[in-house]
Amino acid sequence: MELSLGCIADDYTGASDLANTLTRAGLRTVQTIGVPADDLALPEVDAVVVSLKSRSIEAGLAVTRSRAAEKWLRGRGASHVLFKICSTFDSTDAGNIGPVMDALRADCGEAVVLVTPAFPETGRTVYQGNLFVGSVPLNESPLKDHPLNPMHDSNLVRVLAHQSKTQVGLVDLAAVARGADAVRARLADLAAKGIGAAIVDAVFDSDLETIGRVAAAHRLSVGASGIGLGLARAQVAARETRPNAADAGAPVGGPAACLAGSCSQATLQQIANAEKIMPVLHLDPERIVTGKDEAKRALDWAGPRLADGPVLIASSATPEAVAAVQARHGREAAGHAIEQAMADIAEGLVRSGVRRLIVAGGETSGAVVDRLQIPGFLVGAEIAAGVPVLRAVGAREGDMLIALKSGNFGGPQFFADALGLMR
Repeated sequence: MELSLGCIADDYTGASDLANTLTRAGLRTVQTIGVPADDLALPEVDAVVVSLKSRSIEAGLAVTRSRAAEKWLRGRGASHVLFKICSTFDSTDAGNIGPVMDALRADCGEAVVLVTPAFPETGRTVYQGNLFVGSVPLNESPLKDHPLNPMHDSNLVRVLAHQSKTQVGLVDLAAVARGADAVRARLADLAAKGIGAAIVDAVFDSDLETIGRVAAAHRLSVGASGIGLGLARAQVAARETRPNAADAGAPVGGPAACLAGSCSQATLQQIANAEKIMPVLHLDPERIVTGKDEAKRALDWAGPRLADGPVLIASSATPEAVAAVQARHGREAAGHAIEQAMADIAEGLVRSGVRRLIVAGGETSGAVVDRLQIPGFLVGAEIAAGVPVLRAVGAREGDMLIALKSGNFGGPQFFADALGLMR
């Protein structure tokens, strides 16, 4: 297997978003969970997205896991590796983006790394180094209050400089608008000054294509799925890769279930809409954290209902309620307890015969997929921007469809839309 593009994602839903983007752009793509075992049989593909759960862990461990993923990808022929991060750059001063970037840059010998979380299709743009969500700076948007990775500064040059050991510069929109040669010249100027990373402005899809053409000639880039789109289009143009029609394959049938752990406004609205079409159980985060057996209650509730149609189980709560639980029990302890309870529920549902599973929330998705020990996925049809149908590869349960949704992704009827495509 000779890869056109290798990718390392710092969470599972972000990996699905990227894999979906690459597939739509024409690259045959597989998403793996962790660094694949040598004996995992993968189909012939153009790109592999290695999914790690490294966004919120200790930086040294994130570096170790990312380096192992890069080594695997380089060994399969990937000349360029994209370190995929969240499009909201949700990382504190002690976050992992800078340390991982520094380590991968050192390993591959790159002089200057292009960095951009821009993805205009999803409302994320970068201008003068500042990250915008829609029409407002990130630090003025609701996304600033992520429960694990709050983001209170929209200036990415400043944010990344606090994390990285290298100096951070800017390739502004004026340079990007002048085209690839202007971007290359700006990067060369920054590198000559000893600057090892550059935030790159991007406001339009055409900016991503320019960035992708430049990045493809480098060994490493850092960003969200937008830069992945630019890289994929550059790869397709250069190698005449045939577009791949996304196909989830034959229906799997059987019971279906939805799990929601995200507390984003988008997910809360999606849960409210789902209550109109399916039974919904709201878990009590306080009871989960204090050891009350909410997982067993959820499985006892779901069991007799699965034969009649899909169900939804939610640990999601308002930001105020989450903050109250975190204040009483600690942010990490509360988050871990809720993730593990959702993983317990997912495991129980699959044992009960569920073969179509929809999971909302990045941390929840990571906990669920880890518990189910699914080594990889083929990428299928797109449910919503950034969220594809995934068919399990090498799962111990056999054929299974799953969707992993970042909290802020998807339209108001997301759960109904997903069930409509996951037959």
